[in-house]
Amino acid sequence: MLKKYSSVIVALILIAFFAVSLIVSLQESTTMDEKAHIPSAYSYVKYNDMRLNPEHPPLLKDLAGLPLLFFNPRFPADDPLWTEGVNEQWELGDKFIHSNDADQITFWSRLPITLIALLLGFFIFKWTKELAGAAAGIFALILYAFDPNILGHSHYVTTDIGIAAFIFISFYYFIKFLKYPSWKNTILAGIFLGLAELAKFSSVILFPFFGLILVIYALAKRSKPPKTPLGNLSEYMGKYVLIVFICFAVIWILYFYNTFNMPAEKIQDIANTVFGNEGMGELAKSTVIGMSTMPVLKYLSEYFLGVFMVFTRVAGGNTYYFLGTVSNHATPFYFPVVFLLKETLPFLFLILAASVYAFAEMIKKALSARLKENWKKFLGYLQSGVAQYSMLGFIIFYSFLSITGNLNIGFRHLFPILPFVYVLVAKKVTDFIKSCEGKKIKTTVKATLAILVAWIILEPIIFFPSYLSYFNELAGGPKNGYKYVTDSNYDWGQDLKRLSRWVDKYNSCALSKNPEVCIDPNRAIPIKPNQPIKKIRVDYFGGSNPEYYLKDKFIPWHSYNNPEPGWYAISIGFLQESIHKEKQPGEKSYEWLRGYQPITKAGDSIFVYYVE
Repeated sequence: MLKKYSSVIVALILIAFFAVSLIVSLQESTTMDEKAHIPSAYSYVKYNDMRLNPEHPPLLKDLAGLPLLFFNPRFPADDPLWTEGVNEQWELGDKFIHSNDADQITFWSRLPITLIALLLGFFIFKWTKELAGAAAGIFALILYAFDPNILGHSHYVTTDIGIAAFIFISFYYFIKFLKYPSWKNTILAGIFLGLAELAKFSSVILFPFFGLILVIYALAKRSKPPKTPLGNLSEYMGKYVLIVFICFAVIWILYFYNTFNMPAEKIQDIANTVFGNEGMGELAKSTVIGMSTMPVLKYLSEYFLGVFMVFTRVAGGNTYYFLGTVSNHATPFYFPVVFLLKETLPFLFLILAASVYAFAEMIKKALSARLKENWKKFLGYLQSGVAQYSMLGFIIFYSFLSITGNLNIGFRHLFPILPFVYVLVAKKVTDFIKSCEGKKIKTTVKATLAILVAWIILEPIIFFPSYLSYFNELAGGPKNGYKYVTDSNYDWGQDLKRLSRWVDKYNSCALSKNPEVCIDPNRAIPIKPNQPIKKIRVDYFGGSNPEYYLKDKFIPWHSYNNPEPGWYAISIGFLQESIHKEKQPGEKSYEWLRGYQPITKAGDSIFVYYVE
């Protein structure tokens, strides 16, 4: 039955995913990173110039910028920040977004990212179906489409969903090339590898990883007519060189489109500003400047500028709040803990169960026959199971790089491995059900799985629309997630529009005839009759502008100010970092707020206080 109606079921799931993503997108304000990505997106497609945000490739921003061309928004192209500045993405972002209709600009630039999220969902279903059948494909799609973390980022103009999508699709066509190394599959593998590199610079890890998988597969392959392992390897290596060549041709084409109006002097200015004069900094600077002076290589110089900027960024680390401490030195516990707290409990259970089953099967097969027979079976699996061991290998490899890296800035940085986890879990659960002997056991397993699937589907319904700030029940849900970690895990500036709406509703209630029950009886917010909020001090972390939404009610505020009577709205990221960081004697902070309970929260991330 599932096989017969699989297309309809997939369509309904993707339609629901698309609708929820659009609804949440309309509700949320511009997030922190979008403040840089959105103006960059428009400037790329409007002016073919990448002087803004060169530390990310242009593909996703090109797509995000295309809808904005239909509105012809005002862009500060005559501003000295644009004409003379060096990568002034934050200030220009504020001017561009808020000198136009900010909600319109943000919503329409987000739409292509949601479409990419839909494309990823389709490929997750497609590949899982090919590996394990239609039912497994639908199961994998449910794991993806009803993951609150995916829904939380499915509409942001950032690289997180895009890199997950294009790495996954690139894997799909590369594995297809390994199994059937035709010229068509070689070209497709090269094109999609290029698109992955154009989504985010961290995709450079695909070059060595694909090379390693290719060597293993070629040496283990049993060809017809028979070939020696070295014969297989030479054929595959030759075509892999062509794949890499096609990849860089795709990169060159898109960078040509995005930079042919960009003066080489601007590339050199950025390189001189961001790179030092010693060691790797000097090498990066000389390489980029040297390439920028050559007509053909100028367009690739911008690509390598971005690659070197990313390595510099990673080496520098970032300041983050995690489990009661504030640090700019990464900890290996960050990503494992965040994963356990932010993924849904039924999905975590399924990962554990699938892992135990896979390990048990591996041990069972290893002990079931003699060494020589096992070796032949192992070589056969390296050929037939190339998709599974490639996915597992990438999950381990990418997780290791994330855990040992120097950037702890959010669960979103694990998104590239999630599609592979969805596929492998669906595959192993399906295999386990097929291996069950006895009708009663199989019925029990299916009933348990049905309960878990229902739980997975209910999670985004129960916690709507708290998807960015989602934490599982073990962590106390979205209301308590900020106690463990902030930044893009919880507070990215998404709730400023909700703060504005709350202030308007509070003021309406304060002037109403029945203010006590006007807002939300469940939150028991004390309303001061005939005393609307005329001014509110705001310390906001995000990409929106509080003055744009709050107008003359807005008073800029920071933790170093002395407390004054009145209303306060403070982003929880700033609050946690201010309270928990190590402070010098006499240093101002939000310690004085420890004695206050918030009146309410705008969304989840902006805490509202009233000081008598």
